[in-house]
Amino acid sequence: MYTTQSQNTPINNLKLFGNIRVLIIAGLFIAMSSVFGKLLAFDVTPFIRISIENLPILMAGIFFGPFVGGAVGLGADLLGCALKGYTVAPLITLGFIGVGVISGLISMKLKSDKPFSLALSVFVPHIICSMLIKSFGLHVLYGTPIQALVWRIPTYLVIAAFEFTVIFLLTRNKAFSQQLNKMCSR
Repeated sequence: MYTTQSQNTPINNLKLFGNIRVLIIAGLFIAMSSVFGKLLAFDVTPFIRISIENLPILMAGIFFGPFVGGAVGLGADLLGCALKGYTVAPLITLGFIGVGVISGLISMKLKSDKPFSLALSVFVPHIICSMLIKSFGLHVLYGTPIQALVWRIPTYLVIAAFEFTVIFLLTRNKAFSQQLNKMCSR
């Protein structure tokens, strides 16, 4: 194992990501979100897509903080657009970044493992970013009718409930929690 305690190497300067393990997990979250959102999504209508692309972004924000969550959201949208050949839409990208940042800020501020705190960390980013910012971006950039975007509200409430359940069950798993604590402490 390569360790440098007194040297000023690039690895030691990754303080925003905590450590190299967190950086690697962030890269995996970016890949997972891109695959979930662009390759494994179900298009219900031209305006409504069911996917759990926000799940890895939420996990990054909740587990590692707002900076990592925002970086994962940015990377996921850019990679997903590259995979599908989409043009990057700044308002939609802002929504992806916001999901990670807001979930991280709420989680960091509340510092509680109570279900209510976790629910706020999942539902508030969905309401602000998925239902409002991304929907506004779809309307402004692509002319999507507001009447069609209204259906994003119940869709994202159901998706947020599912993602909350997954994250809640993961955080209640003793082995997962121990590995997460180990990863963050080094």
